[in-house]
Amino acid sequence: MTARLVEETSDATDRLQAQLMDMQTIVDDWRANAERHLDRNFDFLHRLKTKSDKAVDRVAHRMHEEAFSIIDCTRCANCCKASSPQFRKSDIRRIAEHFDMKASEFVAKYLKADEDGDLFLKKLPCPFLGTDNRCTIYEVRPQNCAEYPYTQKKGFTFRTHSIANKSLDCPAVFYIVEQMRARRRR
Repeated sequence: MTARLVEETSDATDRLQAQLMDMQTIVDDWRANAERHLDRNFDFLHRLKTKSDKAVDRVAHRMHEEAFSIIDCTRCANCCKASSPQFRKSDIRRIAEHFDMKASEFVAKYLKADEDGDLFLKKLPCPFLGTDNRCTIYEVRPQNCAEYPYTQKKGFTFRTHSIANKSLDCPAVFYIVEQMRARRRR
Protein backbone atom coordinates (compact mmCIF):
# COMPACT_ATOMS: atom_id res chain seq x y z
CA MET A 1 0.00 0.00 0.00
CA THR A 2 2.79 2.45 0.95
CA ALA A 3 4.80 1.64 -2.20
CA ARG A 4 1.72 2.30 -4.33
CA LEU A 5 1.11 5.64 -2.60
CA VAL A 6 4.74 6.63 -3.13
CA GLU A 7 4.46 5.64 -6.80
CA GLU A 8 1.22 7.61 -7.25
CA THR A 9 2.77 10.64 -5.53
CA SER A 10 5.84 10.35 -7.74
CA ASP A 11 3.65 10.13 -10.86
CA ALA A 12 1.67 13.19 -9.78
CA THR A 13 4.90 15.11 -9.14
CA ASP A 14 6.23 14.11 -12.56
CA ARG A 15 2.98 15.27 -14.22
CA LEU A 16 3.13 18.58 -12.35
CA GLN A 17 6.77 19.14 -13.37
CA ALA A 18 5.88 18.36 -16.99
CA GLN A 19 2.98 20.82 -16.84
CA LEU A 20 5.24 23.52 -15.39
CA MET A 21 7.77 22.89 -18.17
CA ASP A 22 4.95 23.01 -20.75
CA MET A 23 3.71 26.25 -19.23
CA GLN A 24 7.16 27.84 -19.28
CA THR A 25 7.57 26.78 -22.92
CA ILE A 26 4.20 28.35 -23.76
CA VAL A 27 5.05 31.58 -21.92
CA ASP A 28 8.49 31.77 -23.56
CA ASP A 29 6.96 31.09 -26.99
CA TRP A 30 4.31 33.75 -26.37
CA ARG A 31 6.88 36.36 -25.36
CA ALA A 32 9.07 35.58 -28.37
CA ASN A 33 6.38 35.26 -31.02
CA ALA A 34 3.11 37.01 -30.15
CA GLU A 35 3.90 40.27 -31.95
CA ARG A 36 5.68 38.57 -34.80
CA HIS A 37 2.70 36.26 -35.43
CA LEU A 38 -0.04 38.86 -34.86
CA ASP A 39 -0.81 39.46 -38.54
CA ARG A 40 -0.81 35.74 -39.34
CA ASN A 41 -3.05 34.97 -36.37
CA PHE A 42 -5.36 37.88 -37.13
CA ASP A 43 -5.76 36.61 -40.72
CA PHE A 44 -6.48 33.10 -39.44
CA LEU A 45 -9.03 34.38 -36.92
CA HIS A 46 -10.67 36.57 -39.54
CA ARG A 47 -11.08 33.54 -41.85
CA LEU A 48 -12.91 31.74 -39.03
CA LYS A 49 -15.83 34.11 -39.62
CA THR A 50 -16.71 32.01 -42.68
CA LYS A 51 -16.96 28.82 -40.60
CA SER A 52 -19.81 27.48 -38.52
CA ASP A 53 -20.09 29.50 -35.30
CA LYS A 54 -20.99 26.41 -33.30
CA ALA A 55 -18.08 24.40 -34.67
CA VAL A 56 -15.61 27.21 -33.97
CA ASP A 57 -17.02 27.67 -30.47
CA ARG A 58 -16.59 23.93 -29.76
CA VAL A 59 -12.95 24.00 -30.86
CA ALA A 60 -12.25 27.26 -29.01
CA HIS A 61 -13.82 25.90 -25.83
CA ARG A 62 -11.75 22.70 -26.09
CA MET A 63 -8.56 24.71 -26.64
CA HIS A 64 -9.50 27.02 -23.74
CA GLU A 65 -9.85 24.01 -21.44
CA GLU A 66 -6.53 22.60 -22.67
CA ALA A 67 -4.71 25.91 -22.27
CA PHE A 68 -5.92 26.48 -18.73
CA SER A 69 -5.13 22.91 -17.72
CA ILE A 70 -1.50 23.80 -18.49
CA ILE A 71 -1.23 27.50 -17.73
CA ASP A 72 -1.30 28.90 -14.21
CA CYS A 73 -2.36 32.53 -14.53
CA THR A 74 -0.58 33.46 -11.31
CA ARG A 75 2.75 32.65 -12.97
CA CYS A 76 2.07 35.44 -15.48
CA ALA A 77 -0.68 37.88 -14.39
CA ASN A 78 0.12 40.02 -17.41
CA CYS A 79 -3.57 40.81 -17.90
CA CYS A 80 -3.57 42.52 -14.49
CA LYS A 81 -0.36 44.34 -15.30
CA ALA A 82 -1.08 45.45 -18.86
CA SER A 83 -4.80 46.21 -19.10
CA SER A 84 -7.78 47.25 -17.05
CA PRO A 85 -11.18 45.62 -17.01
CA GLN A 86 -14.22 47.80 -17.48
CA PHE A 87 -15.96 48.27 -14.13
CA ARG A 88 -19.74 47.98 -14.22
CA LYS A 89 -21.98 49.57 -11.61
CA SER A 90 -22.61 46.16 -10.05
CA ASP A 91 -18.83 45.56 -9.84
CA ILE A 92 -18.29 48.93 -8.19
CA ARG A 93 -21.04 48.38 -5.61
CA ARG A 94 -19.78 44.88 -4.78
CA ILE A 95 -16.10 45.85 -4.48
CA ALA A 96 -16.83 49.07 -2.58
CA GLU A 97 -18.92 47.09 -0.11
CA HIS A 98 -16.04 44.64 0.26
CA PHE A 99 -13.82 47.58 1.29
CA ASP A 100 -16.60 49.10 3.42
CA MET A 101 -16.55 52.19 1.19
CA LYS A 102 -19.17 54.18 -0.64
CA ALA A 103 -19.27 53.47 -4.37
CA SER A 104 -18.41 57.12 -5.09
CA GLU A 105 -15.31 56.86 -2.86
CA PHE A 106 -14.21 53.71 -4.66
CA VAL A 107 -14.62 55.39 -8.05
CA ALA A 108 -12.72 58.51 -6.93
CA LYS A 109 -9.86 56.48 -5.48
CA TYR A 110 -9.36 53.82 -8.16
CA LEU A 111 -11.20 54.58 -11.40
CA LYS A 112 -11.32 57.01 -14.30
CA ALA A 113 -13.78 57.41 -17.14
CA ASP A 114 -12.81 57.05 -20.79
CA GLU A 115 -14.24 59.16 -23.63
CA ASP A 116 -17.42 57.01 -23.62
CA GLY A 117 -17.88 57.35 -19.87
CA ASP A 118 -16.89 53.74 -19.18
CA LEU A 119 -14.88 53.25 -16.00
CA PHE A 120 -11.40 51.71 -15.92
CA LEU A 121 -8.51 51.64 -13.44
CA LYS A 122 -6.60 54.90 -13.04
CA LYS A 123 -3.26 53.16 -13.19
CA LEU A 124 -1.64 49.83 -13.85
CA PRO A 125 -0.74 47.33 -12.66
CA CYS A 126 -4.06 46.66 -10.99
CA PRO A 127 -3.91 47.93 -7.40
CA PHE A 128 -5.62 44.70 -6.31
CA LEU A 129 -2.86 42.47 -7.70
CA GLY A 130 -0.82 41.01 -4.86
CA THR A 131 2.95 40.56 -4.92
CA ASP A 132 2.30 36.83 -5.47
CA ASN A 133 0.38 37.62 -8.71
CA ARG A 134 -2.90 36.71 -7.04
CA CYS A 135 -5.97 38.90 -6.99
CA THR A 136 -6.57 40.27 -3.51
CA ILE A 137 -10.28 40.77 -4.31
CA TYR A 138 -10.76 37.53 -6.24
CA GLU A 139 -14.12 36.69 -4.63
CA VAL A 140 -15.57 40.09 -5.64
CA ARG A 141 -13.47 40.85 -8.75
CA PRO A 142 -15.09 42.60 -11.72
CA GLN A 143 -17.16 40.43 -14.04
CA ASN A 144 -14.77 41.19 -16.91
CA CYS A 145 -11.91 39.74 -14.87
CA ALA A 146 -13.89 36.61 -14.06
CA GLU A 147 -14.69 36.04 -17.76
CA TYR A 148 -11.26 36.95 -19.15
CA PRO A 149 -9.96 36.07 -21.75
CA TYR A 150 -13.44 35.33 -23.21
CA THR A 151 -12.17 32.41 -25.30
CA GLN A 152 -14.59 30.04 -23.54
CA LYS A 153 -17.69 32.08 -24.39
CA LYS A 154 -20.06 31.57 -27.29
CA GLY A 155 -19.53 33.83 -30.27
CA PHE A 156 -15.79 33.34 -30.68
CA THR A 157 -15.97 34.39 -34.35
CA PHE A 158 -17.58 37.71 -33.39
CA ARG A 159 -14.59 38.59 -31.17
CA THR A 160 -11.72 37.67 -33.50
CA HIS A 161 -10.22 41.18 -33.56
CA SER A 162 -10.13 41.45 -29.76
CA ILE A 163 -8.88 37.85 -29.45
CA ALA A 164 -6.01 38.63 -31.83
CA ASN A 165 -5.12 41.63 -29.68
CA LYS A 166 -5.41 39.60 -26.46
CA SER A 167 -2.86 37.17 -27.87
CA LEU A 168 -0.33 39.96 -27.27
CA ASP A 169 -1.27 40.17 -23.57
CA CYS A 170 -2.07 36.59 -22.63
CA PRO A 171 -0.03 33.44 -23.24
CA ALA A 172 -3.18 31.33 -22.93
CA VAL A 173 -4.89 33.22 -25.76
CA PHE A 174 -1.76 32.97 -27.89
CA TYR A 175 -1.65 29.23 -27.21
CA ILE A 176 -5.35 28.81 -28.07
CA VAL A 177 -5.01 30.67 -31.37
CA GLU A 178 -1.80 28.88 -32.31
CA GLN A 179 -3.32 25.48 -31.51
CA MET A 180 -6.51 26.24 -33.44
CA ARG A 181 -4.45 27.39 -36.43
CA ALA A 182 -2.14 24.36 -36.26
CA ARG A 183 -5.03 21.92 -36.02
CA ARG A 184 -6.84 23.64 -38.87
CA ARG A 185 -3.93 22.78 -41.16
CA ARG A 186 -4.11 19.06 -40.34
